[in-house]
Amino acid sequence: MSAQKDRWVSSFSFLLCCASYIPTQGGAGMLQEPSPQRYFSSLEAGRASLAYFSHSGSPGAQPFLEQIESSAEALQDYGISVVKVNCPKEDVSRYCGKENALRKAYLFRGHMLIREFPTDALFDVDSIVASVLFALLFNEVKYIETLTDLQNIEQVLKGKSNMVFAYVPATGTAEHRAVMEAAFVYGTVHQFVLTTEAALLKATGDDPDVSSAWLLFCHCQKATDPAQPCRRTPLGQPLTLLNIHRHLKLMGAPLVTEVAEDPEKVSTVHLQLGLPLVFILSQKETYEADRRTAEFVAWKLLGKAGVALLARDLVDLNVLHRSNVALKTPDEGMPIQYLVLEDTDEVITLVEDKNKVKQIQEEEEEEEEDEAEKENNNQDIQDDQVVEAVSRDKKRELPLEQILVLTEENFHSSLSSAARTVVLFYASWEAVSLAVLRSYTEVADRLKGTPGVLFSLVNCWDWPGICSQENVTQFPTIRIYKEGKQSVLYDGMWGTEEMSSFIMLSRVSCPLKLATMDEAEGYLRGEFPSELSPYTHTSLLGVFSTATSEARKAFEEAGNILSGHVRMGMYLEDDSMALSQKYSVSPPALLLAQSRAQSVEGITLAKQSTQDLVQMIRHELLDIFPEITVQNLPQYLQLRKPFLILFSAGDISQMENKEEMLKVAKGRAQKTFVASWLNLKKTPVGHGILRTYFATMPSLPVLLWVNLHAGGQVFKFPSEQSITEVNILSWLEKLRAGLETPSSTLSEEDWKPPLPAYDFLQMMDTAMPELPLHNAHPPGNTPAQPLAEIPERDTATQEEPSQDTAAEKVGIPGRDLRGTAPRLAARDKQGKRHSEL
Repeated sequence: MSAQKDRWVSSFSFLLCCASYIPTQGGAGMLQEPSPQRYFSSLEAGRASLAYFSHSGSPGAQPFLEQIESSAEALQDYGISVVKVNCPKEDVSRYCGKENALRKAYLFRGHMLIREFPTDALFDVDSIVASVLFALLFNEVKYIETLTDLQNIEQVLKGKSNMVFAYVPATGTAEHRAVMEAAFVYGTVHQFVLTTEAALLKATGDDPDVSSAWLLFCHCQKATDPAQPCRRTPLGQPLTLLNIHRHLKLMGAPLVTEVAEDPEKVSTVHLQLGLPLVFILSQKETYEADRRTAEFVAWKLLGKAGVALLARDLVDLNVLHRSNVALKTPDEGMPIQYLVLEDTDEVITLVEDKNKVKQIQEEEEEEEEDEAEKENNNQDIQDDQVVEAVSRDKKRELPLEQILVLTEENFHSSLSSAARTVVLFYASWEAVSLAVLRSYTEVADRLKGTPGVLFSLVNCWDWPGICSQENVTQFPTIRIYKEGKQSVLYDGMWGTEEMSSFIMLSRVSCPLKLATMDEAEGYLRGEFPSELSPYTHTSLLGVFSTATSEARKAFEEAGNILSGHVRMGMYLEDDSMALSQKYSVSPPALLLAQSRAQSVEGITLAKQSTQDLVQMIRHELLDIFPEITVQNLPQYLQLRKPFLILFSAGDISQMENKEEMLKVAKGRAQKTFVASWLNLKKTPVGHGILRTYFATMPSLPVLLWVNLHAGGQVFKFPSEQSITEVNILSWLEKLRAGLETPSSTLSEEDWKPPLPAYDFLQMMDTAMPELPLHNAHPPGNTPAQPLAEIPERDTATQEEPSQDTAAEKVGIPGRDLRGTAPRLAARDKQGKRHSEL
């Protein structure tokens, strides 16, 4: 290791000398101009020289001469001389002949000709230096064109040496020069590989920008598994020589530095290069777990920050005992920050987001104040992620200017004052209500100025009589009143997008009656009505004749049930037959327009009940091959079918097996299961799901069969087989025949709240019987039931922590910071934090 360190120091010194070199003479003085005889007689064995043979008085060569003269200084740093050979007019030899004049430059090593360069390929200093070094290092820097070539080189290097893989859009550029200069210095330490093939770069993953140069450091020397590719760390800065040198120096530094002294005195290469240093605080009892955690963090932050393992037992730190992470920045005079973090994701965010340190410190100060209050109050605390989020934002003032506060005095009059009034019924003491109130204010701000829509709210804790009259029995609840009378209940997700969409759809009659053929066609194209044109909902159009009154009535009732959730229209005119025949159906029929009428599907409606129509419409709106997200998972779980799910590391459109999965999804067999996919970049909870299914994270993409409703068995598609329709169907047949062994079986354990829900009304009556809360209701009214009852629609959102919790049970190393004794002490003290349960 010391020899390698000395090599880095000497290399860095060499580069500094190159950067600071100031010639005593101008560039013109560095360009030699011998005759042909003198030039060839002066060539030395092993020494490279770039020669341009020119006839005197050739004005067309002047631009090239200026560039080659400018490159003389740069090439001299690498021991390469640049020579302009003056050819006599009578000389008609190979290099001075007229046919070669002003067209080529020649690279020699000793008397051996290495390469001929057309002068138009040497258009500036960068192209000259890059081309010359590329020619001289041709055997050391491997040029590849396919992914197979890259994988073969990796296999050869595993356990022996590391690789620097560079992509440049074109040779002769400044980036190409930087790579070749780095290869000249570090070529004996690392294997350099170069390509200009954009397809090869895309095949390496991570969706790179092929219009820009790219460099990856491949850690093949530490690779032990022949089946796994070398770890790769990209250069996050522009491709310059200084940035490449800095990156290689960071890659050569120890992954984790173990220290047993005051952190203020610690200095590493990361701090010297302007990067922060993260300390994982450890002690003897938890050393092995902390070491794994430090290594995990170090790989994640490689090139962005250094990681050190600080032995708390050996250093007298005057900090909180529960602190488990410290951050030292390269800024002079800045004190080391000691923090309490929950998991490694927070450590990574800490480095990538500079404002995170201040935020964490403020939160810790608030927690210390809260803990001081808790110590004086021995009441049990039931905490969860929603409560934590509300607590963190408790000082944030909500913008309620767009929202009318309703009371018993103005409730009914306000409802009748607008065409549609959106009312949020909430309880000011309940965490989910307060969380939804934040989203509700965002919706009101986004839709402000929408004609005929009034946003309002009722605090059921202050006005229980109103909530009782409106039969509000759970919080939060959103209802939309039409002219103060008929109301529609919102039962969707609590996100801003979902609520906004529901409110806008509720403004339009469902189903919307269309009077002309033009309106019907515009409706299918998503252009009518105009207020819904910004929304890309699927358009459903019922087409009926005068003889189909029963089906029309069922369709209208279905529209009332689905109001706010779907976009439904109805066409009942004399020319309805012409419209339906255009799409090869007969009235009564349903037309589904996907993606603004780019495709319209016609479905003939038999005599069906309202509920049958509702179920059919909901089923038709489901995607054939859906992307599973937290928001839509409940819809597909309600089908109670097994899942054939492809876990992907990116967008499915960029994957080769998309078409094969679509074939499976559209086949006959798909009626018995849900063929789907999940993008881990878009839905990170997928990582927790895979950690629950497997002891170690599988390589992506991975295809799984999961039957959540019968046994909970998880089957993994064989990794050695390609994902094709034939292979998938053959594999499914083996599953049905019981010939496959499950990779894992999910636990039948129910995920329940750690403590029973509080009955706040009973607590109030018991603690303060003098408050006549129940008597506040008007005579004859039933008191409201303000229980902290979360609607079923929130289940999918709140199931996310359970995946991470399950992963902790599996024991994935290096995923959290709770293995340290200080952290365990803090856990014992807090006890009831939702993320610990």
